[in-house]
Order: sequence, then C-alpha cells, then structure tokens
Amino acid sequence: MLIFPRRALSVLVATSLVATPVVAQTAYDSVDPFIGTGGEGHTFPGAVAPFGMVQVSPDTDTTCQIRDCYGHAAGYRYDDPTIQGFSQTHFSGAGHSDLGDFLIMPVAGDAVPLEPGDPATPGSGYRSRFSHAEEVARPGYYAVSLLDGGVRAELTAGPRVGVHRYRFPAGKAAHLVLDLRSSLYNYPGKILWSSVRVRADGTITGSRETRGWAPARKLFFAIRANAPLAGHAFHNREEKISYKGFQGPGRGRDDVQQLQGRALVGRLDFGTLSSPLEIKVAISSVDEDAAIANLESEAGGFDAIAGRTKAAWEAALGTLEIQAPQPMKRMVTTALYHALMAPSIFSDADGRYRGPDDQVHQARDFTFHSTFSLWDTFRAEHPLLLLVQPEARNVDFVKSLLASQQTSPFGILPVWQFHGRETWTMIGYHAVPVIADAWLKGLRGFDADVALDAMVKSASYGLYGGLDHYMKLGFVPIDLEPEAASKTVEYAYDDWTIARMAQAMGRKDVAAQFERRAGNWRNSFDAKTGFLRARKADGAFREPFDPTAINYGSDYTEGNAWQYSWFVPQDQAGMFGLLGGDAAAVRKLDQMFEFDNSKLDYSHAEDIAGLIGQYIHGNEPSHHVAYLYAYAGEPWRTQERLKQIVESQYKAAPDGLSGNDDLGQMSAWLVFTALGFYPVAPGSNEYVIGRPFVDRAVLTLPSGKRFSVIADGLSDANSYVGRVTLNGKPLDRVYLRHEELLAGGELRFTMRATPDRTWGTSRAARPFSMSVRKAGK
Repeated sequence: MLIFPRRALSVLVATSLVATPVVAQTAYDSVDPFIGTGGEGHTFPGAVAPFGMVQVSPDTDTTCQIRDCYGHAAGYRYDDPTIQGFSQTHFSGAGHSDLGDFLIMPVAGDAVPLEPGDPATPGSGYRSRFSHAEEVARPGYYAVSLLDGGVRAELTAGPRVGVHRYRFPAGKAAHLVLDLRSSLYNYPGKILWSSVRVRADGTITGSRETRGWAPARKLFFAIRANAPLAGHAFHNREEKISYKGFQGPGRGRDDVQQLQGRALVGRLDFGTLSSPLEIKVAISSVDEDAAIANLESEAGGFDAIAGRTKAAWEAALGTLEIQAPQPMKRMVTTALYHALMAPSIFSDADGRYRGPDDQVHQARDFTFHSTFSLWDTFRAEHPLLLLVQPEARNVDFVKSLLASQQTSPFGILPVWQFHGRETWTMIGYHAVPVIADAWLKGLRGFDADVALDAMVKSASYGLYGGLDHYMKLGFVPIDLEPEAASKTVEYAYDDWTIARMAQAMGRKDVAAQFERRAGNWRNSFDAKTGFLRARKADGAFREPFDPTAINYGSDYTEGNAWQYSWFVPQDQAGMFGLLGGDAAAVRKLDQMFEFDNSKLDYSHAEDIAGLIGQYIHGNEPSHHVAYLYAYAGEPWRTQERLKQIVESQYKAAPDGLSGNDDLGQMSAWLVFTALGFYPVAPGSNEYVIGRPFVDRAVLTLPSGKRFSVIADGLSDANSYVGRVTLNGKPLDRVYLRHEELLAGGELRFTMRATPDRTWGTSRAARPFSMSVRKAGK
C-alpha cells in the first residue's frame, strides 16, 4: 500500500493546486468540486473543460445489483469506500443516468484481475480502496491514490479529450484494465455491441452501442499512450454471441488484435516504467477515425492540456467576482462551476456529429452541443448562461436545438437530449422558452423565423404529451394523458414565450394564437379549492383530490398540487386573483412553507428532497415560489424565505445540495439568488429582486461591461433590504430590467435588521403579469 502525504501532492500537479490563502483566492481557487458528490446532488469530482465533450471521473460503483443506481447517477458517491475505475463520460447532477463509457483502471504487479470485485472484499477484483485524505479536485483536474495497488492517478480534460496520468510503484509492472461492460445505470442487456482493436501504431480504438436512457446510442473511442504496449489481451465474457450476422464463442486470447462482442474487457500491458504512464482518450459519435482526429486536435500531454483547461476555467469563472465569507464564496463559485458544464460539446473537431435521426451531420458555422435537460434548465441555467458566456456560445446552443429539430424524425425541438439522442424525459417543450428568452434579450446570429417555426411545430405536434387534446380542449385531460395538470400549465407558459417572441418579430397571427393558449392555465385551476387540478375530458375535476399526494404518472410531474399550483410565471397576478387577492396569496404561500409533513411519507419519490413544508427545493417546480411574495406586495417575505432556503438547502460540503443539481439548475438558482435577483419568468426580460447573500459581486457581461452588486451592512443580523439604488438612484420597484443589467452599472442594497414594509409594495412596483398588462394597469 503506497500512500502519498499531502505535503507531496504539489509536486505531482502540473498546475498550481496548492491551497491559496483565503484573502488571495480567485474564483478558480474557491471552487470545490466535491460539493454535491454526497447526498443526492449527483455531481462528479472529476476533470472536465467548460462545456467539455469528455468528463473523465472516478466511478465508485456501477453495479446496480450491489448498490442502488439512483445514488450513483454521476458514477461517484462520496461515502463509497472504493473506486472501480475512471470512465470518460458523466452527467453533472442528473436525476436519471446513463454514460460511464469506456472505464479504465490501472493495476500494478503481475496479477491482473478482469472483474471489478466486491467493494466489501479488498483484493477481490481490480477496484481499489481510496481515502479522501489523498484526493484532490479542482476545475479541470482530479487526483487520488489507489491504496490497494499503490498507484497515484491524475485526470485532466480538454474540450474533446481526457488525459489520465498514472504513477506506478517502482519495480512493478504497469497494466490498464479497459472494461467495455461497465456503464452507469447498468443492467443485463444494456450493451448491444462493442468492439476493440489495437492499430499498427499502438493506438487502441473501439466502439460501443447501448440501449440505456437513450436508445441505440453509438460512441467510439481512441486511446493513445506515451509508452509502447508490451502486450495485451482482449476477452469477451459472454459465453456465446450472435449479432448482425457475427457469431462466435465468448472467449479471448492474448494474441488477438481485435474483438467484438457484448461483454468485452481488455488488459493492456506496459511493463515496468521509469516515468508516469500517460494516456490520452478521445470519443466521437461518428466513427473510430473521428475519435483519432479528436485525439490529435488537442496538442500536448497531460501538463499542456491541464494548463490550457485551467486557463479556460479561470476565464469562465472570472466573469463573476465575489466578496463574501469563505463558505458562501465557495458555494457560489462552485455553483457557477457546475453551471458551466452543460450543454456539452458533441460535434467533433471537424464539425461532424450524430444527430437524433442516428445519421451523421455537419455543423458548418457552429459547434453542436447536446445534453439539454430543458425541463430543469430553462428556469435559471440558460438565463444565467446568457449573462456569463460569450454570445457565440449561446448562439451555438440555439443552433444546436434548431439543428436537432431539423433532423428529428418527429420534426420537434429536443425535450431531454444527450449525445444527440432523445430520451423523452420530463414534460413541456422547454427548448421554446430557451430560444425565446435568448432572442428577446438580444441574442442574434440565428434565423429567428426558422426558430419561431420550429417552436410552433413543437407546440403543435399532437402526438406528444396530450398536445392534441390540449389544442382541442384548452387543457390536457387526465383520463387520456398522465400528469395532465402539470402539462397544462407548462404548455401554457411555453405558449406565452412563443407569443412574446412572435409579437416582437411582427408575426401577429402567431402571437395572437399563442397568447390565447397562454391563458389555458386557467382551465385547470380550481378556484374553489385554490389548487391546480387535473380535469377529465368531460370537464370535471378528477376525484378524489389530495393536494399533498405525490405519485409518479398521476396528475402532476414529480410534485403535487402544492408545488404546481404556483406555476404561472407569465401571469402570477391572474393566479393570485383566482385565489382571492394578495392577502389570500400570501396566506397560501405561508401555508406551503409551514405545512406539517409529519404524517406524510414521500420515501417512494426519489426526486422529492429538500422539503420546507410543501416547498421542495430539491426539485425544480418550487424554484420560483419564494419570489412570489413580491408579486403580492410583500417583498420582505421573499427576503425571509430566501434566507430560510439558502441556510437549509446549501452548504460548502459534499452533501451541500439538497437535491439533484440537474445539469446546473440548482446551482444557477444559487448564483442568481446570491446576487439578489432571479428570472422568475424567462421571456419577460425581468429579474425579480430578492436579497443579496454576498457583500459584493462584479459580473462581467459578454459585451465587456461590468455590473456590480453591493450589499452595504450585510450580516446574519441584517438580512432585510432597507433601500435599493440603481446607479445611485432609488429603485422602488421589485424587479430589474434586462436592458438595465446589460448597460452595466451598480445595484446597491442597504441591509437592515428589520423588514421594510413600504419598499416595493405598490402595484406599479410589481413584476410582469400578462393579465395586468392586458388590463392596462
């Protein structure tokens, strides 16, 4: 067993990873990739470049029969005792999972096991114990000591490659296990086919096709080492194979140069080495040669790529400068880090990618991205990216969505897409608000008419999610479609964003049609009970009705009436009117946050976490709710609730996220909230003002202009807003306009210990609601 003391770690790292004094720490230094790797945050600690195609990270267990799959959605779980290996692809914070492609594990010595073994039995396989004391994680870099074999492992990544560096004990032979059977959310039959071969120059290439979360996902790889292969062996652990006309026994030999099958595992031998073994790994959805081209597109070895990726992270994280106590600074900068991983690059260095039709396409004037968790990320993640990423990157996102629509067999925009494949996960057509919000905020560089047509097609595809009934009845009927109440209100919001963009473009016919549809939320709102409810095709509300019930496939999507009744971002004032007015809305909000859950059991609902009464911060439908007090004329109540949420749902620790990060949405919520404002209704071009959680922040916008947030007197005791100024002038409204933010300037809060019950209370001070605009108020 070889243990590297902490004092020696710095000499192993090419980039500067030594702990920096708090007073000098940059945003890069403040990031803690371990936040979210415990609990159910589902983040990973490994190496990735901003929006990188490769996310090389340790997998602590990929065998669902041993441990539950949900807890290992990111491959790594902080409280696990062993590392199974290092795979090349991972989601950050997903509530479901896949990926974990092409697992590699170093093994030292003469005996090379080809099975992972039992984590409870050291030495039973190639997995190894590890200690968090010997772990280092920074943006773009990860290192750990594998205690059973005495190997020090380091990982880094570029935009399209991952690089591993392994230091083997002196005098011991160096081997790698390449296990093509391993996968996240693995189960028998998931691997449809795989292949591996050694090329004449020693490059190892191969492929895998899986039927997991995404059907028939094809991925190719190329591996190149800095040392020559001394030997290898490829094995197929299947007893008998038959696929696409190929038949053969489930065996392998040390002298075969290539092998195909459903259960491949390989041993790569490098002999006794006098210097660290470096391997560069690239992937492609096109073919093996494209993976090799990606490999060759990023010059240099571990140190060079680690240095470039560190610089890329410093630039990306440097768009937000924060002054705050260290725990808060660590949480917010890590949140920004997690928000800059997806949507991830998916086109190769030459622009080719495999699309939703399973065909290879060419991205000619943009970089194709995939991994769109749109039900989550339309809320705050994409609005944040518009502020902290260059316009070209955001144009890439929009063009990727449009390219996917154009090559989709169904002709619609992505719902929940990764690696170019549609999963049909979650509800709504939330690529629509992402595009509309971007265009309304001034993003150009794509054809707006083509985009609007794609949005309308997605909103008119009757075979999707009960849309045929929605278009006919004005609501989704529960006796014909599950989760009908949620679908009705989410479709209505998406429709409103279509109307907003169409109106701004002068497409008045489209605007009028979808403005009418934007009011369909009323058709499922029961004013008698004060809740959004599912209706049947005959118009009757479904009975019996329990607003606390959470059952998958029922009236609501990952939630219940308490959470979904508030989802009317386009018309909160109209919804409050049905409740009986502002006072009634405030009472109901209080009831939600103060609800006694002691007699309720939600253990069957894995995504339901972070409860404060019936407010569920661990899942997205609640994310805007604390800001709704401002729509009722009581913004100080928003300030109280935000303090309650931040203090109970976030911390600077591995279990520091109350629920799945969901590809950056949970993190984006914290970034916005820490700055003192939040995009309750993307498409409105407004941010609702809450309260800041940092002493000072400077946001460098894509234009280069800087927008500062200052919180004078902020402390645990001074948690209420006493005064707000924008560029030195009093701001009496509870929202900030997007154009005001883009202009640069200064938003200054004066904090106090008691609530100011007069600031921002007038009706004129409240954020956008479509029914108020219609009434001319």
